[in-house]
Amino acid sequence: MGTGPLREWPRETRPRERILAQGSQSLSPQELLAILLGTGKGPGQSALDLAVEILRWVESRYGQGVASLARASGEELCKIPGVGPAKASRVMAALELGRRVMAGRLPGLPIQSPADVAAWLQPQLGHLAQEQVVVLWLDAKHRVLGHETVSVGSLQEALAYPRDIFRGALIRHAAAVIVAHNHPSGDPTPSPEDWSMTQRMREAGRVVGVEMLDHIIVAAESFVSLRQLGWDKGDGAKKKRR
Repeated sequence: MGTGPLREWPRETRPRERILAQGSQSLSPQELLAILLGTGKGPGQSALDLAVEILRWVESRYGQGVASLARASGEELCKIPGVGPAKASRVMAALELGRRVMAGRLPGLPIQSPADVAAWLQPQLGHLAQEQVVVLWLDAKHRVLGHETVSVGSLQEALAYPRDIFRGALIRHAAAVIVAHNHPSGDPTPSPEDWSMTQRMREAGRVVGVEMLDHIIVAAESFVSLRQLGWDKGDGAKKKRR
């Protein structure tokens, strides 16, 4: 790997040339980010040098791994020396494009396990600093009809009500729903409030005739299915608190 401005590197080692010749999977996260940045922050520094600095900065605040980049706001990125509005906007656009590509793959797909839902949700929700509640609408064969974010909470919690969960399902004549939300802490272990919300949603679903198949909690690197943990566990926890 070269040093200094990328234009001075041998062509076969430059990230932009390598991504075309070898494919995007051949590049490191730093090299992919360098392509978006285009230039470094001054003479003698390459875009790759700046990419390394940016990833170190976001990891120091939001945890290890390139996915921590998704938790940084545009305002934060602009404050990193050498970034500025133009570079920050390109990075944010690339992240959002990736999220929309993932979201576009979901409708029409059959949900066969909680892992199917988690694989789609983690890139979108796993690294957010706020909790969000998402509902997936399913047909009788558990194919996805669509989805909606029904609540965005504080740093600590997101509140969702049965009417928010089932309104879209009734409009779309969905047979079932899956509710999911993220834990910004990185620990997907359900809280007593998560169990309580799950029971309220299940009861509401019985009333309106739409089955709640699962409640899935995702974090950056893991997830849990409350159904797999056992619906009765939530009932027991609820009784214990009374």
